[in-house]
Amino acid sequence: MPLALLALAIGAFGIGTTEFVIMGLLPEVAGDFGVSIPTAGFLVTGYALGVMFGAPLMTVLGTKISRKRMLMLLMGLFIAGNLLSALAPAFAVMLIGRVVASLAHGAFFGIGSVVAADLVAPDKKAGAIAMMFTGLTVANVVGVPLGTLVGQSLGWRVTFALVAALGVIGLAGIAKLVPDLPKPEGVQLRHELAAFKNVQVLLAMAMTVLGFGGVFAAITYIAPMMTHAAGFADGSVTWLLVLFGLGMVGGNLVGGKFADRALMPMLYVSLGALAVVLALFTLTAHNKIAAAVTIALIGALGFATVPPLQKRVLDQAHGAPTLASAVNIGAFNLGNALAAWLGGLVIAAGLGYTAPNWVGAVLAAAALVLAVLSAALERRGRGVPSEVVAASVPAGQQRTAVHH
Repeated sequence: MPLALLALAIGAFGIGTTEFVIMGLLPEVAGDFGVSIPTAGFLVTGYALGVMFGAPLMTVLGTKISRKRMLMLLMGLFIAGNLLSALAPAFAVMLIGRVVASLAHGAFFGIGSVVAADLVAPDKKAGAIAMMFTGLTVANVVGVPLGTLVGQSLGWRVTFALVAALGVIGLAGIAKLVPDLPKPEGVQLRHELAAFKNVQVLLAMAMTVLGFGGVFAAITYIAPMMTHAAGFADGSVTWLLVLFGLGMVGGNLVGGKFADRALMPMLYVSLGALAVVLALFTLTAHNKIAAAVTIALIGALGFATVPPLQKRVLDQAHGAPTLASAVNIGAFNLGNALAAWLGGLVIAAGLGYTAPNWVGAVLAAAALVLAVLSAALERRGRGVPSEVVAASVPAGQQRTAVHH
């Protein structure tokens, strides 16, 4: 794998840390600002919504500059948002800081996925995407637990200041290691937008919303769920997040490996198993050992869907994949926002801290239904109409795209 993938993974590590560390610090943040746990959950929802809207916005704004320069600008935005969160005098200001940082997220992973795929042979693209996302998953093994521990010991503000420092390291790595690849000739914004006429691109994004949304329904409220239902001490949340992160690392690598061989079967297995495990978490959440095993499985099965879904969008978007790739990252976070909101609703309704697990199971099952539908449409030859391919691919690339 090219050394440039390491630089992308470093940036992904910083972004992954800031995205997930807030879940282990919700009680501390809520206490400091005098808000409820469901209200503090808006820091998760707000970040996710910022990714959803920021992904296409920042990608479009970056169409006039090189992908490397855009990645560097996005890391600068990430640094600024985390510094604002660390210094926030009120909950509303911290929410703004989270949103500012989130604007970099979708475009970074979207553009980074395209860059990673361009650096390797066609039969290794999903593996290259998985390598970049390894930074995100390793963040859940190292960055998030350490950030949670630091936040609980020294204060959550210190955690976000350290996350900003991670952003500086990521920026330096991109500047040093990522090549300044030229943009494909003839690709314009209208070509990028035309990819959204392809029903398979839209179905893949819907699978993304529902599938990983199922994970977030459970994990957003993991701290109160484990302390109230399973009886863990507050300090145990750190190593539970390590288990979740280890599961994510394993699932990401397995998903990337098998997506290059059998993409749709990989989605069937991971989404189906995820729905079952989330439903069982309603029961296993009341037992410490069973809960710990289930958390690791949720991380593994949830992230096993990421490389295949991202690769499917790149494949279906053909010669103009950058915007579709970024929007798909936004779709992940739309699912996160939807799931965090629904999870907060069922908790606020008095159904208990384990109720979000049922929400997650339903979301994952719905994603599986869409995967089956997508494959059925593709088998019937209606998944990628030739006129859509022609509209979405610049002149000179159409013959190759239609052939694929």
